[in-house]
Amino acid sequence: MAANMGSMRILIKGGKVVNDDFTQEADVYIENGIIQQVGKELMIPGGAKVIDASGKLVLPGGIDTSVHLQETFMNASIQDDFYSGTKAALMGGTTMVMGLVLPEQHCSLLDAYEKCRAQADAKACCDYALHVGVTWWGPKVRNEMETLVREHGVNSFQMFMAYKDMMMLRDSELYQTLQTCKDIGAIARVHAENGELVAESAKEALDLGISGPEGIEISRPEELESEATHRAVTIANRARCPIYLVNVSSMSAGDMIAAAKMQGKVVHAETTVAHAVLNGMQYYHQDWAHAAAHVIIPPLRLDPNTPSYLMGLLGNDTLSVVASEHRPFTIKQRALGKEDFTKIPHGVAGVQDRMSVIWERGVVTGKMDENRFVAVTSSNAAKIYNLYPRKGRIIPGADADLVVWDPDATRTISVSTQVQGGDFNLYEGLRCHGVPLVTISRGRLVCENGVFMCAEGSGKFYPQRTFPDYLYKKMVQREKVLFILYLSPLASLFQTQAYKGVVRDPYSGDVAMVANTMKKELGLGPIDGEANKGGSGIRVHQGVRDLHESSFSLSGSQVDDHIPKRSSARILAPPGGRSSGIW
Repeated sequence: MAANMGSMRILIKGGKVVNDDFTQEADVYIENGIIQQVGKELMIPGGAKVIDASGKLVLPGGIDTSVHLQETFMNASIQDDFYSGTKAALMGGTTMVMGLVLPEQHCSLLDAYEKCRAQADAKACCDYALHVGVTWWGPKVRNEMETLVREHGVNSFQMFMAYKDMMMLRDSELYQTLQTCKDIGAIARVHAENGELVAESAKEALDLGISGPEGIEISRPEELESEATHRAVTIANRARCPIYLVNVSSMSAGDMIAAAKMQGKVVHAETTVAHAVLNGMQYYHQDWAHAAAHVIIPPLRLDPNTPSYLMGLLGNDTLSVVASEHRPFTIKQRALGKEDFTKIPHGVAGVQDRMSVIWERGVVTGKMDENRFVAVTSSNAAKIYNLYPRKGRIIPGADADLVVWDPDATRTISVSTQVQGGDFNLYEGLRCHGVPLVTISRGRLVCENGVFMCAEGSGKFYPQRTFPDYLYKKMVQREKVLFILYLSPLASLFQTQAYKGVVRDPYSGDVAMVANTMKKELGLGPIDGEANKGGSGIRVHQGVRDLHESSFSLSGSQVDDHIPKRSSARILAPPGGRSSGIW
């Protein structure tokens, strides 16, 4: 059945085709899983299924860049496998998902990838790709990153500056990882929070008796995200590697990203639907289960202006992508942390509702138009991950991943009607304009008017190419400029950093002997002529004063005993004059 559906001829007639840069009234003809024609008065072979899109929009299928399916996290199993998760995605208008493989510390990245591939290939309903987490660092990790890129179609890796003792990399390790990403042409995804201070803040909160979900917000304040964001951008700049920041949750972190872009740094970032719609007051709800159901990392922010601000950053291209960060758990699973907020599994559901919620809160409110909506939900992700224009665009030759979208229809979100996993919906009762009427994946009609028609395991892994132009074109050109400047005697006239050593005559003068106090640190033996003759026990001082040996003593004779003692003198007018204050 899947094969027959893949060879269907489909004509979408009478709609408005929306790409990220323009909108046009056009028909779309699909055959063999590929868009064959886009325009008016098309010459179409007989036997095509006609879909009437009059008064509707025809959008590129959504690309959700951050989903977590069929894995265990923080001692809890995620409530969606690759079948139910990709089914929910298709029902919501998303035709490609990107999962995250998270190897255990000191375990093989390749083994974790192979395990995830086997699970996904058997169940996925739509195209998918995989990021691989770098949860530790060493020569083996570097070699496996190269193998994943070269032989397995992976082009993105995710690093964590948080989750101390679980996945966190030190700055030096992050620097080396980013250098590796640059060398192999991969996308470096970075979760930016100050993991050391998060750990300390969590201990302090627990010591104060704060054990509920509000502890998540208290222990992970906005400043820890903005500091780490600045540090991540700085490290990436030193490594000359493009950086892609994930889960941006605060106004200050958004401002850091905007400033970095203004400075010419190659920085891209994504936020999540939850961060762009909800605020952190949810953690102070009287119902523990309600508060715990909103636990996501970084946490939702207390400032009620934050969601609107982040939506604005999506609208003005400071933030490039909005993802669902789909990782659903049940209330029972969250209750693992009922007495300690650090044990509440982190994650929320959202893969099914992402497109509709962003349309409602982004397009309907005027924060973005339909073209920008396509950019943040599909096209930008396709460009960043080197899928464009096969994905994220409606043109002849592109994959037939499309959604017929009704901008005027409404639906009310509810956990009782959702397909995605979990027993709580963050947007319960939200009435959304913007409803996917028809979803087409690789030329297959998979969803029509709420009816799902796709076989389990009919989706495919989508291998990704390295060195995407959208990230690396600037970097490659800058490397060329640096090389030219390195060879040029006029390098100093340019502001571009062209590092070059100074040609000078070698130093030919005397060299000081290493001081005793430094020999132990430097691991040096006795210096010639310095050995203690006769074992007298007298320490010989060379070069610097030993500050641990003082001439001051509290008993016996003193070093200044030979100085005649003065009689006491009363000071009538101390320096600065008399004080008339209360003292």
